[in-house]
Amino acid sequence: MSKLYIVPTPIGNLEDLSFRALRILNEADLILAEDTRTSGVLLKHYQVNTPMISFHSHNEHQKLKSLLEKLHAGLSLAVISDAGTPSISDPGFLLVREVLKEGIEVECLPGSTALIPALVQSGLPCDRFVFEGFLPLKKGKQSRLEALSKESRTVVLYESPHRLLKTLEQCTVFFGANRKVVICRELSKVYEETFRGTFETAIKHFSETPPKGEFVICIDKKST
Repeated sequence: MSKLYIVPTPIGNLEDLSFRALRILNEADLILAEDTRTSGVLLKHYQVNTPMISFHSHNEHQKLKSLLEKLHAGLSLAVISDAGTPSISDPGFLLVREVLKEGIEVECLPGSTALIPALVQSGLPCDRFVFEGFLPLKKGKQSRLEALSKESRTVVLYESPHRLLKTLEQCTVFFGANRKVVICRELSKVYEETFRGTFETAIKHFSETPPKGEFVICIDKKST
């Protein structure tokens, strides 16, 4: 029976792939990978020999029709991203939406994502939170920060190393220099690091220690 599987992959430590995810990757007829070179390392490590094709934000529209045809033909497809859960700040949403429109079953496995470990180990309130992912690069970024600064929930952002300092400086304008912030770097990897402080001390820290790796920023809620 045809089915689309959304399969989370490790965000760093290869040991975080679940037994169920490994079984699905072996049983699927085709794996759709964000970057076949990156995913090839994971699949080779686990000796998964399922055929793999690229499926990313630049080709998902072009490949949609052919993938739907494969599913209608009875094939099962597994979607993976470079790290974490597809559709969460990664490709996958468009395919899921269109597959569901066709009446084909979609099953998402539980698994790795950077935002939950960062939030839990931050020590900030995690009973209610808002996940913003990556902020807009230019247009709309300041308006989003202004809105988020008024949140009564913990705010979680993703950021790349070359934009981290600029984002922290912009956050200072809207959240204030003394708002608590926790910044996690390279989660589950050898050089994992968690910084806890304020925006003011975070800017000082990452000015002295050039940012490397991928970052999750957890911002304390607005005081009532």
